[in-house]
Amino acid sequence: MRMNKIIKASYIMESGDEIKRLEKKTSPEALKKQVVWAGLKPGMRTLDVGCGSGKTTSFLKQIIGFDADAVGLDYSTERIGFAKENYEAEGITFFEKDIYDSLDDLGRFDFIWVRFFLEYHLEAQFDIVKKLKSLLNPGGIICLADLDHNNLSHYGISRRLEKALESSISALEKHHDFDPYAGRKLYTHLYDLGFADINVEVTYHHLVFGAVEEDEEFNWLQKVAVGGKFSGYDFPEYENGFEEFYRDCRDFFRDPRSFTYTPLIICRGISPS
Repeated sequence: MRMNKIIKASYIMESGDEIKRLEKKTSPEALKKQVVWAGLKPGMRTLDVGCGSGKTTSFLKQIIGFDADAVGLDYSTERIGFAKENYEAEGITFFEKDIYDSLDDLGRFDFIWVRFFLEYHLEAQFDIVKKLKSLLNPGGIICLADLDHNNLSHYGISRRLEKALESSISALEKHHDFDPYAGRKLYTHLYDLGFADINVEVTYHHLVFGAVEEDEEFNWLQKVAVGGKFSGYDFPEYENGFEEFYRDCRDFFRDPRSFTYTPLIICRGISPS
C-alpha cells in the first residue's frame, strides 16, 4: 500500500486543457442513468471523488435536491478553483484534498460516487475504496465506475499503431500507477470489503464509428497527446517518434472505416449497518 504517495505526481492526464476535456466528456444523460441505477435519491448527502471541473458534482446536486449537500473532492488547485467559480452554490462545496491524506473532516455520506478515478491508482485501489467506506453512513451506497481494456480496443488499426498503443499503455501501467483494467476489479473490491447488495452494470463509455464527433476526437487526441508523452515511451515503431505516432492516431480516428469502443463497468454496494 502506498497511501503516503504524492497523488499530484501520478495523474497522467495533467495538462492545461484538462478542465476543457473534462467539461466536454461529461454527459449529463449518461450520468443520470448511471447514478439512478446506483440508487442515488433526493436527500442523500453525496461525495464526488475526483470531481475535476465540478460539472458532475453540480449534476449530482440536482438529483439530491435542496435538502442535501453535494461535496466535490479533487487534488488540483486549478480544477478546484474552476469548480468553485463555476459550480459552487448553496449546498455544493468543493475541497482541495489528496485522496491519500485524512478525509475525516468531510463528515459522513449517504452516497459516494467514484468514476474514472481508480484507474489512476493501480497499487492503492483497494485501500482507497476501504478508506471511502469509512466515510459512509450505515446503509450508505458507494458506486465505482471505471473503464476496462482502456484505450486498447480498436479495429481497422495498423499493427504498428496497435503495438505502439499497447507499449505506451504498458509503460503507464509499469511506471506511472495507471491501470487499464481497473473496471474488472471493482466488484471484487466491494465483495472483499463486505459490502451488501452488490450489483454490476456493464456498458460502454467510448463508441466511435463513422465520422467522429468533434468532442470525441478532442478527448481521444488529448489522451494520446498527454498520456503518450507522460508514459515516457519513445515510440521506436516510428522514425519520427511521438509526433509521427500522434499523426497516425489522428488519422485513424478520422477514418470513417475505423471502429473503437471502451467497456465501462459500474458497481454499487451498500455499507452494512
